[in-house]
Amino acid sequence: MGTADETGVPGRLWVEEPAIRRPMPDPVRTAAVRAVIVTAVTLIQAMTAFLFSLTGSWLAFPMVLSSVGSTVVATWAVLDVWVTRQVWNQRHGVVSVPSSTARQLRRERRRARRTARAAAREAARIRRRGTGGRLSEA
Repeated sequence: MGTADETGVPGRLWVEEPAIRRPMPDPVRTAAVRAVIVTAVTLIQAMTAFLFSLTGSWLAFPMVLSSVGSTVVATWAVLDVWVTRQVWNQRHGVVSVPSSTARQLRRERRRARRTARAAAREAARIRRRGTGGRLSEA
């Protein structure tokens, strides 16, 4: 905790800690909030339909029908979160750490390209320095 001053009240109420995970992108968060709200309303409707059917009310049948419809909509909303997340990752890229095998293959290809370029430079230098196709300077 923070140090207390002469009044006995600590100096800081909380300590900022770095986030472990990156925050969700805005479109994904919006879809997730929408899905949570729709799912909550669906659960309330299902409970209401259950209670109405226990009491034998005439509202039980319309509530059961609306609960079935809300279940379809809630499923759609949850799938929307998943699809939005996939689209975001595809468009904006994800942070990936290449495996050591991929890194090793890249190094080998880079090394081969470097030696090929050096050989081509050396061949071009020898051609430029050459005698123009003559065998002797005479």
